[in-house]
Amino acid sequence: MMKKKSISASKASLIFFLCQMISALDVPLDSKLLEELSQPPTITQQSPKDYIVDPRENIVIQCEAKGKPPPSFSWTRNGTHFDIDKDAQVTMKPNSGTLVVNIMNGVKAEAYEGVYQCTARNERGAAISNNIVIRPSRSPLWTKEKLEPNHVREGDSLVLNCRPPVGLPPPIIFWMDNAFQRLPQSERVSQGLNGDLYFSNVQPEDTREDYICYARFNHTQTIQQKQPISVKVFSMDSLNDTIAANLSDTDIYGAKPVTERPPVLLTPTGSTSNKVELRGNVLLLECIAAGLPTPVIRWIKEGGELPANRTFFENFKKTLKIIDVSEADSGNYKCIARNILGSTHHVISVTVKASPYWITAPRNLVLSPGEDGTLICRANGNPKPSISWLTNGVPIAIAPEDPSRKVDGDTIIFSAVQERSSAVYQCNASNEYGYLLANAFVNVLAEPPRILTPANKLYQVIADSPALIDCAYFGSPKPEIEWFKGVKGSILRGNEYVFHDNGTLEIPVAQKDSTGTYTCVARNKLGKTQNEVQLEVKDPTMIIKQPEYKVIQRSAQASFECVIKHDPTLLPTVIWLKDNNELPDDERFLVGKDNLTIMNVTDKDDGTYTCIVNTTLDSVSASAVLTVVARPNPPLDLELTGQLERSIELSWVPGEENNSPITNFVIEYEDGLHEPGVWHYQTEVPGSQTTVQLKLSPYVNYSFRVIAVNEIGRSQPSEPSEQYLTKSANPDENPSNVQGIGSEPDNLVITWESLKGFQSNGPGLQYKVSWRQKDVDDEWTSVVVANVSKYIVSGTPTFVPYEIKVQALNDLGYAPEPSEVIGHSGEDLPMVAPGNVQVHVINSTLAKVHWDPVPLKSVRGHLQGYKVYYWKVQSLSRRSKRHVEKKILTFRGNKTFGMLPGLEPYSSYKLNVRVVNGKGEGPASPDKMFKTPEGVPSSPSFLKITNPTLDSLTLEWGSPTHPNGVLTSYILKFQPINNTHELGPLVEIRIPANESSLILKNLNYSTRYKFYFNAQTSVGSGSQITEEAVTIMDEAMASRQVDIATQGWFIGLMCAVALLILILLIVCFIRRNKGGKYPVKEKEDAHADPEIQPMKEDDGTFGEYSDAEDHKPLKKGSRTPSDRTVKKEDSDDSLVDYGEGVNGQFNEDGSFIGQYSGKKEKEPAEGNESSEAPSPVNAMNSFV
Repeated sequence: MMKKKSISASKASLIFFLCQMISALDVPLDSKLLEELSQPPTITQQSPKDYIVDPRENIVIQCEAKGKPPPSFSWTRNGTHFDIDKDAQVTMKPNSGTLVVNIMNGVKAEAYEGVYQCTARNERGAAISNNIVIRPSRSPLWTKEKLEPNHVREGDSLVLNCRPPVGLPPPIIFWMDNAFQRLPQSERVSQGLNGDLYFSNVQPEDTREDYICYARFNHTQTIQQKQPISVKVFSMDSLNDTIAANLSDTDIYGAKPVTERPPVLLTPTGSTSNKVELRGNVLLLECIAAGLPTPVIRWIKEGGELPANRTFFENFKKTLKIIDVSEADSGNYKCIARNILGSTHHVISVTVKASPYWITAPRNLVLSPGEDGTLICRANGNPKPSISWLTNGVPIAIAPEDPSRKVDGDTIIFSAVQERSSAVYQCNASNEYGYLLANAFVNVLAEPPRILTPANKLYQVIADSPALIDCAYFGSPKPEIEWFKGVKGSILRGNEYVFHDNGTLEIPVAQKDSTGTYTCVARNKLGKTQNEVQLEVKDPTMIIKQPEYKVIQRSAQASFECVIKHDPTLLPTVIWLKDNNELPDDERFLVGKDNLTIMNVTDKDDGTYTCIVNTTLDSVSASAVLTVVARPNPPLDLELTGQLERSIELSWVPGEENNSPITNFVIEYEDGLHEPGVWHYQTEVPGSQTTVQLKLSPYVNYSFRVIAVNEIGRSQPSEPSEQYLTKSANPDENPSNVQGIGSEPDNLVITWESLKGFQSNGPGLQYKVSWRQKDVDDEWTSVVVANVSKYIVSGTPTFVPYEIKVQALNDLGYAPEPSEVIGHSGEDLPMVAPGNVQVHVINSTLAKVHWDPVPLKSVRGHLQGYKVYYWKVQSLSRRSKRHVEKKILTFRGNKTFGMLPGLEPYSSYKLNVRVVNGKGEGPASPDKMFKTPEGVPSSPSFLKITNPTLDSLTLEWGSPTHPNGVLTSYILKFQPINNTHELGPLVEIRIPANESSLILKNLNYSTRYKFYFNAQTSVGSGSQITEEAVTIMDEAMASRQVDIATQGWFIGLMCAVALLILILLIVCFIRRNKGGKYPVKEKEDAHADPEIQPMKEDDGTFGEYSDAEDHKPLKKGSRTPSDRTVKKEDSDDSLVDYGEGVNGQFNEDGSFIGQYSGKKEKEPAEGNESSEAPSPVNAMNSFV
């Protein structure tokens, strides 16, 4: 089943009034349709009912209407036909019913006062306007009158009457003085609604002669002025003087002083009054009271509340204003005037009446022949309005009869209408307060269907949102609408579609497969038509990376991301907002493609940032909050209270936290008496505390400051508090870190840390220094010194213990008794050397030494340890002497043995031992000699391979730099290396220690060998040195290779290759000129034949050979890289680099360092140099 749904107000633009009963004024017809269809007249513009005109200008009475055919216009004046042609001053605008009355030729506007009504008529009916009452504006002058001065006693009330002339419309009243300055108004003096000026009580300053009432007439832009009014206020003193001067002594009496009076209402009078107001108007109620002191006005509604949101108080609460009143606002309103002497009140009974207002106004009706319909005209008012109907401007009772209509009060019922039933009907609703007049036509049409939506109109929507596809149509009778999808699709039905009365097809949730062509078909009994439209469903715009909440420190950088995904056919625009407003015009805000960056963040950047992405079809947004944090502001308003001798209370007001809570407060103090300008830490308290009780010291001039701390850091210090000087007192403490240490053998130096200024507790700080020898029954020796930190006692025995104490004192007395410390007089050099020195050799490089401790008395000071001096006398394997370098090892404390590391094997050493105290070293023990055993030797100093032949090589070497014993032999190991870097079998030879060269014979020709060479002692083998060398090539084979290169067939082959390359180059050149490209160079590089690659011209080699582990014998296949490939630069196609004369470099342990062919200066390889390019056969036979 097809669903039908009433269209919402937001889609009203899709409805045309010909499809149902609608207002022609709200929804115009299609312009092409208007040209073809007949329509009764409709009044579109008219002058207001009560039309006040400026008598100095032409009178324009508007009347505009539309219809098909265009209507003609006529007017009535005061109920009778107004013949415009007979009045030369009146013209009607072309194609309009608007009248223009020309009064510039001396004609007065008053001559055209009256009630006018316009009629617009065509063949389908007649529409009429409201009754338009024309009245010229009037601004009459004030009548002349003689105004007597007002003499008023101080404190009395006064009313200055304005009584402006009656104008049209009523004038606006205001009071000014001769200088055209508005008179000041207050609770005491104010202007009433009728324009009078009310004084609740007069004061002497109210005396003046220029109270002037002005009336402004807005229509004529004129202001009329009343004669100035004089007011003279007599005070009590001046009034008594006047009475005394005019009366006899017996008649003189004292005038009463200004007395206070209770309130009395000046307006309105009496206790009650009535007020009638019309619905929708503004209700103004006024109460002005006299009294001294000036009364205060208050308003209440009896039995109810004053309406909220519509109630206002004006004129110092003397006027109650209620806007947009309704019948519910009827009731009794009481104003109460009150001062200190009493109160009075007035009740105003308000009745709200209503001129007629619409409940249901009649609406235009479009019917087809034979259809039924109704016109409804319902209105309300107070009193209830009466309803009357007219047809084409004629009361329906006397209009021509129409059998298709029936009048039933406020409703006209039409049955089986015909084309002659077309007419314009007027509904008039009226009561004593006004009337309403509405035109509504009945248009009977017979028309085949028409679709007004443009053909092939494109609709674009976002997926998962509703799609509304229009099919605006017209027809009479009303056509039936059907929808199809696709060229040959079936009729659309089902719950996935909604079919609106105006022809619109709604797809509540459009999907990507909803894209396509939709066909709307409209049919009635007079015909059928159709229209195709297109629907495209786009992917929704999404923010795939939204901005995130940020907490940023002041002056740092903040960045928000906004990465979007959108339909590729839509062009998005990205807008950033701050707190729902545009970004500040500040160069610090940098908007990128996918982000917003704020440089040098400040506090004002705090807020919510929103990324809005708009396309032509949708909009998405995401927001994030930026919180700017900073160190807190310094505390304020430091205050000292509760001052005592040893304590005081400090309080403060925290500064701004800057979005990071204060964790604690640090309190610092300054001593202005002893250390002005220097601030010291006092204490700290939690961030929730703003007061602290501080402990004080005597004789300090305190100032305090407070520092706030949060997670970001410390604030600037607060302003210092006021100063507070404490009283003097005895010192509370004695100096600290008291020590007694002699600087010479016969003295004792007593030192201490002096008290700080605030620790002195008073003026005249001194120290009492006392000492006596420990364990000796001596009296204390004391001396009082000034504010210093050292005292020297002379003539003491060498290094004896003393008891020492230092006591502080000032002008008010001593500090508490100090504690004693133990010190010693000065040290002297030790007197005795350690005895019984023994050495135990552990191995060739390590020995252990023992000694007996010296007696403590002979140390003559604090024992610090022992020093062992040792040095190498000579090497046992070499008889030559060398420079003696003594080494020292220190062993702390009372230790009697130690280890001597790093000795050289097979060497002779001497050592001695000395005791050490704070003064220095004692005498040395007798020298003790010991020897180290043999060790393994270092590597031979060099290995050189020379004189290569077809089957032999000569090896020469140097003895180890450090034999570390007696050499017993040399060990030589070697093995061949083939062209795949694989190693052959290892051969080992033992050579006597006295040999320095060796000729190896029976080797393979043109073969690379690797050699490993090391020396031996009786202890074992030393580290080895490695080297490589190559035997030379067979001369006969070399000559055969040269012969092959000079053969004719080989030369012919080379010429053929050259000719082929030349042909290829010509072809490439031709193809390139024709626009094509042939990468010959790249092809040749990619398919290069290794057999025809040239040698390096500089040294005739293909590359270099090196091994990172040349000091180890290699296993078979170990020279192949781990990825099973051989780099070009590692090619072994040449034997030239492996000639003699390449000297390797060795570490101390004999390991080889350096590259075999990496030297800048290479020795030529014997027998391998050639000026000709090598043949391919040479490369093939490089390795055997």
